[in-house]
Amino acid sequence: MKLVRYGKPGKEKPGLIDAQGKLRDLSAIVSDIGPEQLSAKGLAKLAKLKADKLPLVKGKPRYGCPFTGATKFVAIGLNYSDHAAETGNPIPKEPIIFHKTLSSIQGPDDDIMLPKGSVKTDWEVELGIVIGTRASYVSKKDALKHVAGYVLVNDVSEREYQIERGGQWTKGKGCDTFGPIGPWLVTADEIANPQRLDMWLDVNGQACQRGSTKTMIFDCATIVSYCSQFMTLNPGDVITTGTPPGVGMGMKPPRFLRAGDTVALGIAGLGEQLAMVVKFKAAK
Repeated sequence: MKLVRYGKPGKEKPGLIDAQGKLRDLSAIVSDIGPEQLSAKGLAKLAKLKADKLPLVKGKPRYGCPFTGATKFVAIGLNYSDHAAETGNPIPKEPIIFHKTLSSIQGPDDDIMLPKGSVKTDWEVELGIVIGTRASYVSKKDALKHVAGYVLVNDVSEREYQIERGGQWTKGKGCDTFGPIGPWLVTADEIANPQRLDMWLDVNGQACQRGSTKTMIFDCATIVSYCSQFMTLNPGDVITTGTPPGVGMGMKPPRFLRAGDTVALGIAGLGEQLAMVVKFKAAK
């Protein structure tokens, strides 16, 4: 299944994408796409539905993050050997874990807002893992049994904040709008092998990132198992798993996002994003 949440920010409705690519409304079936719906029982209930009998949604509504209820937004750094090389870093011996803020999460096509004073905002196309069943100290063998599905993530990053201003990476990773997710959550049963997914990202129509999850240093099962040794992963939690080469920081000379740029990205089977970069605006 391809599960979505659509509508205005804060007022999203649950839906799914049918076999013909049409948006169907799930509001009469479930109140939202959250931890209850992402559980094995919840997904089994949704899988029994006849999608063609559900109400069609007219027009082209905004898509929000395709799930809600996350208690944490975990991220894995330097998880592609060629990306580690372009940043001048050694291959990690263990997964590098950091966190993005829950407040950075937004819809796939929502504007990416440059932080106040930012000069080095960068892009990163990534595969996201969404947890469906509570995971604590799970083995690699059993890890993927705890996964509800997979999503497309742009791990937007302010490199000056991340690298040059001391402390942890979080300050450059958790800014408002720095976590676009979606357009949809594809349930795990539809992804035969998460380590065989092509991925890409363009800025202003120019090819920047081209890669595949097959070159990840630590695969999805390893990542879920590893993270579960240090924190309980709850239903609705998301882990974004690293990026292939082609980020702005790695270019010669480096290239970073400016207001007016467009960022398009996608992963095979997980849909595409298209976002505009805008100047900082203070929250009302």
